[in-house]
Amino acid sequence: MDKLFEYSNRLIKETDTKFLRYVYDEINWKSRMIGLIGPRGVGKTTLVLQYIKQNLNPAETLYVTAEDFYFVDNRFVDLADTFVKHGGKYLFIDEIHKYKDWSKELKLIYDYHKDLNVVFTGSSVLDIKKGASDLSRRAVIYNMQGLSFREYLQLFHGISARTYSLEEILQHKVELPVQHPLPLFSDYLKTGYYPFAIEEDFGLRLGQIINQTLENDIPMYADMNVATGRKLKQLLAIISKSAPFKPNMSKIAEMLSASRNNIADYCLYIEEAGMIAQLRDNTGGVRGLGKVDKIYLDNTNLIYNLAEDTSNIGNIRETFFINQMRVKYDVFASPVADFLIDNKIFEVGGKNKGQKQIKEVENGYIVKDDIESGYLNIVPLWQLGMTY
Repeated sequence: MDKLFEYSNRLIKETDTKFLRYVYDEINWKSRMIGLIGPRGVGKTTLVLQYIKQNLNPAETLYVTAEDFYFVDNRFVDLADTFVKHGGKYLFIDEIHKYKDWSKELKLIYDYHKDLNVVFTGSSVLDIKKGASDLSRRAVIYNMQGLSFREYLQLFHGISARTYSLEEILQHKVELPVQHPLPLFSDYLKTGYYPFAIEEDFGLRLGQIINQTLENDIPMYADMNVATGRKLKQLLAIISKSAPFKPNMSKIAEMLSASRNNIADYCLYIEEAGMIAQLRDNTGGVRGLGKVDKIYLDNTNLIYNLAEDTSNIGNIRETFFINQMRVKYDVFASPVADFLIDNKIFEVGGKNKGQKQIKEVENGYIVKDDIESGYLNIVPLWQLGMTY
């Protein structure tokens, strides 16, 4: 356990706290058990270390990762027991989905140690959601996604701006201390979604995350064999070359030599792991219940990494829209244009995009790329990256 403390204290000491992610202030850190989930690479580990460094006494706090060799021979329950007996109050467990039966043990820890606060993080979103059912009424779960354009400006360029609601954006209230945001926006679309892009070898590291997600995280959760795991990579390749596309499950099944019934499951796994986004209609009334209308890659950085030669600018614009807006709003497919949010219709395009699709529509907006400022019902695409 001494080595665990040594490792924990070193990581906390080395953590930079100058830039904090959007979810930092949304978390109720007083909750006895908190789960922070999201795709690999979005900064969950950094965020919990920042919180420890800024708010907690290192003598009462322990950060561990479930990947540590310590857990080959030791259980979470025993660690928590020993930790509490030595005066521990705050236990942080990273990459928790790497540990078998983690949810059952967390449930026991919660019930046995009333004065211990536990925060856990996980990248395998499906596994966390499955385990969270064991922790209902105990753990509060927060989702975290990659950088907004606003956060990118702050982290990469030191440009600070407040968040804006969609209503404020539609009323053209966005103010940015930059005369020409479009070159920065173009960079963001290519390499600005993942915080680690500020370091070197971004493309290589993003490729590794994609592989780890498809070859390890999903197969481990869904109990897949190697051959099925390979089909996930083929499916993502098909989506990356075709997105956004209306899914034809029979055709995809034929291309993958897989059962048609399995394709929808594969898509759900890849979506929950943060690799794709499925745009649904609002027939179900709640996001996630409607019929899948289109499938996109999850964010624009993935497009440039996976489909650089075949990337389509229209696809990039729509992907940015759904990716940024879904954090605060339910985004549905529109029967007359591209997207529907709160009874507002949005058509996304370039600077020459006309009003044709929405001319008969009340509450219709044209979202244009390649323009710096908006007017009337025309909104610059980049401004939709200012909501979180």
